[in-house]
Amino acid sequence: MGQYFRIHPENPQRHLIRQAVQIIKQGGVIVYPTDSAYALGCHLGEKKPLERIRRIRKLEDSHEFTLMCRDLSELSTYAQVDNSVFRLLKAFTPGPYTFILPATREVPRRLQHPKRKTIGLRVPEHHVTLELLEALNEPMLSTTLILPNAELPLIEPEAMLDILGRQVDLVINGGYSGAEQTSVIDLCSGVPKILRVGKGDVKEFL
Repeated sequence: MGQYFRIHPENPQRHLIRQAVQIIKQGGVIVYPTDSAYALGCHLGEKKPLERIRRIRKLEDSHEFTLMCRDLSELSTYAQVDNSVFRLLKAFTPGPYTFILPATREVPRRLQHPKRKTIGLRVPEHHVTLELLEALNEPMLSTTLILPNAELPLIEPEAMLDILGRQVDLVINGGYSGAEQTSVIDLCSGVPKILRVGKGDVKEFL
């Protein structure tokens, strides 16, 4: 059975954040809150936890994962960004948006879209997530916690533990995050293309 941490959504307990980061660095899979919905996360460089997440969600190999980044300096390391795109990203981060961008060589090929060589990146606006990323000191591989054949993500951390307790190493209860996923914006051409309308307001991208 995975561990269960109750972390304050506004003032995260540092010792619990450090323990969670150790679990990630040791190849663990965690459930954690974001500013849109709860997500599954693991270390960027580890293949085994990635495969565990694929099994939990029954994902195809072509599924595009998201890199959770703490700020825009990390975004530019993993994505090719020109000045106009950077200004747009700066205006909409942090927030509940996932941006599809051309991947740099820093992104492992198994994480890129197999045909387009792109990656989904985002900077969340949630204290627990940002504290995790700060302590981890690098992006975290992530995907929304939505189970196979379900229409909406799970929202109750206790239920997450009951359902996934033997498949994940840690469930973080960081308060209510809702069931609405991020808005997804494709910026590969430099002109915003809305792929999914979610929690983030997309009027500025129209």
